[in-house]
Amino acid sequence: MHLSDVLARDSFTASFEFFPPKTDGGWKSLFSTIADFGKLKPSFVSVTYGAGGSTRQFTHDLVVRIKHEAGLEAMPHLTCVNHTAREIDEILERYAGAGVGNILALRGDPPTGSTAISGDFRHAADLVQRVKTFPTSHVNGGKGFGIAVAGYPEGHPQTPNTLTQMDHLKAKCEAGADLVISQLFFDNHAFMDWRDRCEIAGIKVPLLAGIMPITSVTGLRRMAELAAGTRFPAPLLRAIRRAEGDEEAVARVGIHWATEQCRQLLDSGVRGIHFYTLNKSDATRRIYENLGVSTTDALRR
Repeated sequence: MHLSDVLARDSFTASFEFFPPKTDGGWKSLFSTIADFGKLKPSFVSVTYGAGGSTRQFTHDLVVRIKHEAGLEAMPHLTCVNHTAREIDEILERYAGAGVGNILALRGDPPTGSTAISGDFRHAADLVQRVKTFPTSHVNGGKGFGIAVAGYPEGHPQTPNTLTQMDHLKAKCEAGADLVISQLFFDNHAFMDWRDRCEIAGIKVPLLAGIMPITSVTGLRRMAELAAGTRFPAPLLRAIRRAEGDEEAVARVGIHWATEQCRQLLDSGVRGIHFYTLNKSDATRRIYENLGVSTTDALRR
């Protein structure tokens, strides 16, 4: 189903992100978890793509399995770093042949240990344009691929100029993006301000809020490393400091914070929430329970 059809069907979208496991045990565990996620009735799920295409085959296999075995609308991430146009077309052809109709188009990072960015595409907008112009006859009944892109409410570390950042996002949308999924954030004011700035810039596609609940101090430090520039509000850090040493208490703090984020975002009319799950269903399920709902159907009402 094309993303535009998903958005037309669902006045509010809840979606989940997974990453491809690297071991047989990881695959078995993930598919048990995906069954739990399926009960929450997400609008779609996404699957990450390793730096420089390092998980290309795993990403493809997981997306196809989720779509055909779990019955969920699955959207692969696709990056343009170190890829030729021919390689991108071959990847798109494989997804089209497997009935996968949506792509999350990203610039991506170079492989670990490298700083060089090569390939036929320099920016995510270039990849969006390539996906948009891919032959459409056998994708989504002739509509072509639906395209999502990333947005950064608190800024992108490689583009300090916030006006330039907005120009880049607008270029991706004008190239053919159907929606924007935000980087994770813990300060809703940052998202609300970014949403207003997108409106001022003339960006009209739906903006989905990216939420990742903190479940451990180690996870918090990993988020700070991977999502450079993300602000951790003092009240959140203070609560985690009080709970430090009690793993379950830290998880309760993180899940409560994410729950309140979601509650406020829902009240503000956010178009959708995208949960960064780390392949674990417990935190997301507990957020749903804290919100007093059991499925996305209830959130949509």
